[in-house]
Amino acid sequence: MKGRSRTARARLPIVGTGLLATAAMVATVAAGCGGGAGAAPKITTTARAGVAPVPPKEGAYFGAWVPPDGEGKPSTTKPGSASPSESPSGSPSVSAKPTGKEADKPGMAPVVGFEQELGRQLDIVQTYRSWTSEFPAGLEESVTESNRYLLLTWGGADTKKIVQGEYDELVQRRARAVKALGKPVFLRWSRDMDKAANKKRVHSPDDFVAAWKHLRTIFKQERVDNVAWVWCPTARGFGGGDAPAYYPGDDQVDWICADAQPGTDYEYRDLSEAVKMFLQWARDREKPIMIAEFGVPKSYGERRAEWLREASKTLQDPQVKAVVYFNSDEQAANARDKRRAYSVTGDKHTVSALRELATTPYFNPRNLPVTSGD
Repeated sequence: MKGRSRTARARLPIVGTGLLATAAMVATVAAGCGGGAGAAPKITTTARAGVAPVPPKEGAYFGAWVPPDGEGKPSTTKPGSASPSESPSGSPSVSAKPTGKEADKPGMAPVVGFEQELGRQLDIVQTYRSWTSEFPAGLEESVTESNRYLLLTWGGADTKKIVQGEYDELVQRRARAVKALGKPVFLRWSRDMDKAANKKRVHSPDDFVAAWKHLRTIFKQERVDNVAWVWCPTARGFGGGDAPAYYPGDDQVDWICADAQPGTDYEYRDLSEAVKMFLQWARDREKPIMIAEFGVPKSYGERRAEWLREASKTLQDPQVKAVVYFNSDEQAANARDKRRAYSVTGDKHTVSALRELATTPYFNPRNLPVTSGD
């Protein structure tokens, strides 16, 4: 990996038609050339080409999580909740003055505002729904009616109850609703399942794998072909954790993913260090990689732009086929907690660096129009 590494320990503990055309390729694709890990690997997916999302032949899709009302405030609210958010820093919301016809569609104003800052349309828009939420709705429908992929992050539930069939009716309803969209959907169920905080409902790796297979079986019974299954533990779980134990198997997963924020126990840490062990593990699998919810903390100050430029080098890896920026401060404990605040809005130099990354040809495989970003 060519991303430069400078790790310092903390001193204190602390789909439109065009999109479907892009997807209409064989299920086995060759990854494009990048600046990361040498020769392009063979990549396979169980997803149905032309119906479900498949990797681009070259480069990687660029996407983002943008909170419903613009910049997420410091809270424990999970991504995609519908509660209003305000900027803790007083910086302008990305949705302050969005323009264009899509800005008037349900949930799209913040997305369009963020895109205007970047100077390009997103390939992927992430949404979040809890286990019992009714979906798709609002934003999900708006995204799939556009020339964008939907990354639907679906919350987890008690794995043992899932396997016992207690939620079968709920899963069947959701499967039918997703099928009815008729557009490609990335489905990321029970992300970060390897976190200790989720152990009470996940129970064990074996229980998680059994629940994952149970869900896939129901979706198959409902003949849901427009879904690509994204398995996504934490990147940290490939170092000192046991993330690999939760892997359901190559025949059960379409995309392998990791949530890759640099971690609050470092004063400064390049993305290359945060994803190093995950990428090493992924080399043994012929699967496309998604780096989801990566972000540069506000605590990095003037070095945020530098961090993003180094991240761009790391992510131009021939197996990395999608990257999703976490443009929110909602994980911060309060307005002074800059270590968990990742929004770039209002930070001119950081916005410029993220725009640089997003408009690099590698991260624009569909050759979408690039504007000034003003």
